[in-house]
Amino acid sequence: MLLDDHQRLYLSQLRRKLHALPEPGFLEINTANELYHILKSLNFDLEIGEAVMDTQYMMGRPNDTVLNEHIAFLEQNHFTIEKFKDGLTGIVATKEFEEPGPTLAFRFDIDALPIKESDSNHHQPYKANFISKHEGFMHACGHDAHMTMGIGLAQLINLNHLNKGRIKLIFQPAEEGVRGALSMVKKGVVDDVDHFFATHIGLNGKSNEIITSIEGFMASTKYDLFIYGESSHAGANPQDGSNSILAAATLIQQLYAIQRHEKGDSRINVGKINGGSSRNIIADEVKLEIEVRGMNNEVNQFMNDRVTDIIKGIENMFNVNIVQNKVGEAPSILPSKKLKETVYQLISNVMSELNITKDETTPSGSEDATYFIERVQELGNEGLYLNVGSDHQFNHHHPQFDIVEQDIFNGIDVLYTIAKHFNG
Repeated sequence: MLLDDHQRLYLSQLRRKLHALPEPGFLEINTANELYHILKSLNFDLEIGEAVMDTQYMMGRPNDTVLNEHIAFLEQNHFTIEKFKDGLTGIVATKEFEEPGPTLAFRFDIDALPIKESDSNHHQPYKANFISKHEGFMHACGHDAHMTMGIGLAQLINLNHLNKGRIKLIFQPAEEGVRGALSMVKKGVVDDVDHFFATHIGLNGKSNEIITSIEGFMASTKYDLFIYGESSHAGANPQDGSNSILAAATLIQQLYAIQRHEKGDSRINVGKINGGSSRNIIADEVKLEIEVRGMNNEVNQFMNDRVTDIIKGIENMFNVNIVQNKVGEAPSILPSKKLKETVYQLISNVMSELNITKDETTPSGSEDATYFIERVQELGNEGLYLNVGSDHQFNHHHPQFDIVEQDIFNGIDVLYTIAKHFNG
């Protein structure tokens, strides 16, 4: 273990503090302030706001009403909001060393999910009194652990001076819904990066296991669909209306009937529907929240094209107008093979007390760290997505999801070992 008992206690307390105030994407205002002040105390050069985020590419950004309501919640509960009131919650922390060398970047996601956390006596955060204090939101995907790994890595870099190159720690908002990474990529935060690393705790990895490359992330696109019809009295004048609910029902059936593709697995889901006002009024507006996924970018594009075709048909069939707003997207990527082999051999040799697996290719969810890796690879450099294993009784995105805190420290050790290898 590279961390002493005092450091591990501090990081455990930090993880629990972050867990207790989960904030959703582009609203991680208190979270970002906490991270900012810690990183500043560790002597990192910090960039925030529009210096690291291109607002044009912030997908699914909350409107001003939602932003102001969250700020009011923070103020009422005496949380810190000083630097990130605009919702531009990304942070890039950089430390440069004396000798020329490579630039490494490590990405950590910081947002939470709209899930009400369990108050079961079997749920460790409830038993240990660090359950979410933000009603209806929860760190149910391990991002509290990811941020803690980032701070632990920053501590080790600050204490054990490296010799060459640069280290960049990227704290990214709005990973859930794959909404936040593209804005940072478009701002150029990885254009100077030689080796890029992202990581996730849990997934298919077990406690004390490190998987050096996760390769099953699906490409995905998320949409809000707004169906606009014409309201009318359902009994007296039904012929004058255009029924958006009927259009939505037919649209949903057609979406789930999209054929499969020979090039790989695909997914489609309609996760939310809202519309109508009364039983005797033909509904003039419905909102759908949908997503498509593909095992690769070609399959995902096929799914997107079919969705667009179906929308056009529904518009003609029911005399409605459908507005299709993209609110999230992520590509599918492959890891850099040479980097995967280097990291696998390094971790296997240096951290023999852990179980090291080279790769995992089981089809999985989606992850917008792939935008960072895609950009780094476009520029001729390397990227990798690691899995820090951790036993969890309940799956990610479950109200009782939790991880084994000890595995956070394994993750920190792995990331610092990588940093020392390239920049030591």
